[in-house]
Amino acid sequence: MATDTSTGSELAGELMNRRKMGTAPTRILVTRHGEVAISQPSASNGCSGNPWNLRRNLFFPCTFFFLILVFQGAEASIHSYNQDSFREVGNAFLLSGGSEGILVSDRLQGKSYIRFENITFWRSYEAADHRPSSAYSGGLVQAIIFEATDRDNIGGSAYAGQRAICCTADLANLEGCKQGEVIRTPSATDKNWPISVKIYFRGNTLSAHVKNNKEVYIKRTGMYNLFFITCDPSLKGMRMTGRTVWRNAHGYLPGRMAPLLNFYVFMSIIFAILCAIWVYQNVRYWNEVLLLQHCITLVIALGLLEMTFWYFDFAYFNGTGTRPAGITAWVVTLSAVRRTVSRILILSVSMGYGVVRPTLGGLTAKVILFGVTCFLAYEMLSLAENVGSINDKAGRARVFFVLPVALLDAFLILWIFTSLSKTLEQLQAKRNSVKLDIYRKFSNALAVAAIASVLWIGYEIYFKATDPFSERWQSAWIITAFWDVLSFALLCVICYLWAPSQSSQRYVYVENREEGEESEAFFEETPDSKGSISLVHQSREHVDEEAEEEEEEKGDGKRE
Repeated sequence: MATDTSTGSELAGELMNRRKMGTAPTRILVTRHGEVAISQPSASNGCSGNPWNLRRNLFFPCTFFFLILVFQGAEASIHSYNQDSFREVGNAFLLSGGSEGILVSDRLQGKSYIRFENITFWRSYEAADHRPSSAYSGGLVQAIIFEATDRDNIGGSAYAGQRAICCTADLANLEGCKQGEVIRTPSATDKNWPISVKIYFRGNTLSAHVKNNKEVYIKRTGMYNLFFITCDPSLKGMRMTGRTVWRNAHGYLPGRMAPLLNFYVFMSIIFAILCAIWVYQNVRYWNEVLLLQHCITLVIALGLLEMTFWYFDFAYFNGTGTRPAGITAWVVTLSAVRRTVSRILILSVSMGYGVVRPTLGGLTAKVILFGVTCFLAYEMLSLAENVGSINDKAGRARVFFVLPVALLDAFLILWIFTSLSKTLEQLQAKRNSVKLDIYRKFSNALAVAAIASVLWIGYEIYFKATDPFSERWQSAWIITAFWDVLSFALLCVICYLWAPSQSSQRYVYVENREEGEESEAFFEETPDSKGSISLVHQSREHVDEEAEEEEEEKGDGKRE
């Protein structure tokens, strides 16, 4: 494929020359550096002549996607358009330019805006041929910006069974609108809103441009929508390139995500406090630390790293308007690892690992397989939510990945409570009151967490079902924050129940050599030569003492 790059009027002139020579290009491309490129089909159609034909092989697209994911920056508050096409809606042709909540500050006037950068509209040769070269206006495109509360101010009476967007001759007589333009009713709070930016094609040119770096200033906090609309039927199939930059008063973070910046600072601080307390307890009773408590240490460390990296990711995004996909992908992976390890830890504790049973036995492979499956599901969902273009409305890709995660979590809850029930039965049968009390408190905490999760899921469904236009976007961050707070609270409960102490060995699995049953250990503090507490040794000494007493009683009976 032969490709030339140029910009602006040079490209339009080159297109016309090639058309006259009979060598019109088949497509217009936009390079990653913002340059516009025109291309011609190559004489060779094989893979050797055209490397793009390698997309027929599934391996190369996957590899290419991964490389893009790791090395290329994703743009969120900077919305990019790469040959996006207009679609027909009612009597209009439109293209959605984005939707975001924008915060306005009284102290920082002029800092909230939507800026148009290199926005170019491309029409077909057929549409250009119908316009004389000397015509001043050869077609109109309008950029409409409106707040969600003013959505009914766009469009008029019903047309062909749905609300008319463009003004027709009949509607012009009925409503006094201007024929051939978008019907716009001034807002009750500001007669200049909704905003309409008009872009005209000149003569028979193939492209039209928005004035570069044109900014529309936002004066009121709200959820704003941008649509590019044309009412000219001859512009059907028109495409658009360029980008728009959306900025809040305090940075580029979309309004829905902005509160999470401070939230992650708060979570990082409380994780650091928990980590400091836990490390202090581990160092203080190092000789009594169990494998289970080392696993808890790992979960706390992963949580601290996750919250810290989320903060840096959001801070960079807020300061630059771009979100490097490589950094975000690593943070997402760290989050998926933390979630997986946390769930496997809770499942293992519920099974009585290290307390009722020394190993998981035949369940080890199943637990590992389940952990790997959970990690992949969490990873794909987090990538869909955080990597790539982000509007303040949930994308369809996220819905596709939510279902597997929901099913896995439901299965995990069932598995945890089933295992926990069996563990409690075993402890009751062995009359181990200390461990039984610990596990009853643990089961109560899990029950409260499960009930809270179900109630919150119901609230989340209600929240989204009753807010189709995202008008409550300023409180939407709580939906995400709740799950982090809940998991942290459950982690604190586990840390409290299994905190390192001078009697940590009361949690350990001990087997009676004679009966094969777990022994009941005494918990008096009897330091050994090194100053630590050897509960296993005490338990075995107690068994030996009982055996000696029984032998003495038998000897006394025989003498009698």
